[in-house]
Amino acid sequence: MRLRRTLTTWSFLAPALIGIVVFFLYPLISAVYFSFTKFDLLTVPQWVGLDNYRRMADDPLLMQSIRNTLWMVAVFVPVRIISAIGLSMLLSQFQRGASFFRTIFYLPALAPPVAATIAFVYLLKPGTGPVNTFLDHIGIEGPLWFNSPEWSKPSLVLLGLWGIGDLMIIFLAGVLGVPVSLYEAASLDGANAWHRFRYVTLPTIRPVILFAAVTGVIYTLQYFDQAAVAGSVASGQAVTGGGISSSFGYPEGSTFTYPLWLYTVGFRYNALGYANAMAIALFVVAFAVTVILLRRAKAFSGEEQ
Repeated sequence: MRLRRTLTTWSFLAPALIGIVVFFLYPLISAVYFSFTKFDLLTVPQWVGLDNYRRMADDPLLMQSIRNTLWMVAVFVPVRIISAIGLSMLLSQFQRGASFFRTIFYLPALAPPVAATIAFVYLLKPGTGPVNTFLDHIGIEGPLWFNSPEWSKPSLVLLGLWGIGDLMIIFLAGVLGVPVSLYEAASLDGANAWHRFRYVTLPTIRPVILFAAVTGVIYTLQYFDQAAVAGSVASGQAVTGGGISSSFGYPEGSTFTYPLWLYTVGFRYNALGYANAMAIALFVVAFAVTVILLRRAKAFSGEEQ
C-alpha cells in the first residue's frame, strides 16, 4: 500500500518534474558548460575556461547595453509601479461605470508588443506623427522621440505606461482588498486622504508592491522586443520575416539593451559561447536582485530573516 501511494504520487508529479528537467535544468546546465567554451554550432566546442567572462569586461558595446538596461530598471520599473498604484486608486473610487473604465484601461495590455511598438513609433514620428502635429498646433515643438538618443528611452517608458493595464489590475485587486474598517478607524482618528493612503493603503498592499518590483526588474533585465522593434522601425530599416536588423540600438545605441546585444552576439556573430556567458551573467544578476529585494522587504516589514 505504501509503495502504491508513493508511485501514485510520483506519477502525478512526473509531468511537472520532466518539464522542469527538460526545459529548465538541462538548458541551464548546458548554458553553464557552453559559457566556458568557444562555440558556434558548426564546430565542436573548444574549452576556453574563463576567457568568455574576461571578454565581457573589455566589451564596449556590452558596457553600453548594461548602462541602457540599468537606466530602464531605475526609471521604467518605479514609474510603472507608481502609475499603476495611482490608476488603481482612481478606479477604486468610481461608483458608476467602474467595469467600463477598468476594461478600457486594461485593453492596451492585450496588444501584441510588436504591434504596439510599431503603432507608438508612428504616433511619435517627428514631423508627421499625430502627437507632434498636435503639439505644433498648440505652439510646442515636439521632440524627436524614438529618433533622438535623449528621448528614445523615455519614449519606451511611455510605451510601457500605455500598456500598464496588467499591472493596474493586480494593484486594483490589492487596493479593493484593503478592509474598509481600517479606513473608517483612520478617519475617526482625523486622518486625511494622504494619511489614509500612506498609513493604511500602502502597508496593506506592500506584498503587491514587492511582487510588482521583483517581476518588473526581471522583465526589464530581459527587455528585448520593444527595444528591437522601436530601433528598427524608427530607423526605417525594419526587418520583415525574421533576422537581425543592422539598426538595432538606433539611435546611436541608446536603445541597445543587454538582451539585444546578447542576441546579436549569438545569432549575428555566431559567438554562442560568449552569448551563453552573457546569459549566465544575466541569470545571476536577476537572481541576486530578486534575493536582495526579498530580504530588504523582510527587513522593512520587521520580519526575521
